Amino acid sequence: MTSTPQDKTAVRNAATVIVLRDRMDNPAILMGQRGAKAAFMPNKFVFPGGAVDPGDAHIPLAAPLPKVCHDRLEDNAPKGMQNALSAAAVRELWEETGLVLGKPGVWPGDTPADWQSFARTGYIPSAEALQFVFRALTPPGRPRRFDARFFLVDAGAIQNDLDDFTDACDELSHLQWIPLKEARKFDLPFITEVVLAEVAARAHHVEPPKSVPFFRNNEEESLFLQLKGYPMPEHY
Repeated sequence: MTSTPQDKTAVRNAATVIVLRDRMDNPAILMGQRGAKAAFMPNKFVFPGGAVDPGDAHIPLAAPLPKVCHDRLEDNAPKGMQNALSAAAVRELWEETGLVLGKPGVWPGDTPADWQSFARTGYIPSAEALQFVFRALTPPGRPRRFDARFFLVDAGAIQNDLDDFTDACDELSHLQWIPLKEARKFDLPFITEVVLAEVAARAHHVEPPKSVPFFRNNEEESLFLQLKGYPMPEHY
């Protein structure tokens, strides 16, 4: 499911990043608050993330997603969607928090305009630490609709200071590490609460999950499905 950026009513592919810190002792997750005037989920505390850009499918990756995660994203998506979602996850994490997920290296060829600040850090985006753990389709009738894939990443894979948000844009305010057990005290979207339960169950497990929940909403019904390790059938 894809759309042009100008079409605000169609479903857009999106990537959300859940950075998990101190997972074995006192797990904490990185969240921020959306602005009061935001069209989508105003004032809510959310994970960093956003829509896939057209150029994300062509962004070089220093390392790909784990194979099982790559395969689960192959649900009749357009060619290059795995790369696009991976790149979008790294880009949105950088833009909204200033945290770097990548490997040292020099970009091949020209660097796209929206990646130049990332490239100046001396890193190339890497997807190997991203684990695909949840998928959710925004219900009909919302001002924005997204087919969002949630990626869990251990904070040990971040290349810079975990507490330095000076390079973050102003899309999220009050960026902070929230203890996982206290996260539900914040003003959260419903789907974020659902995802938190999955994160809590995954906190002490470093391998990708055996299956991925898919909360699918359409005009007819809302369903919880499970993505295994293979593409979904074409009629889904």
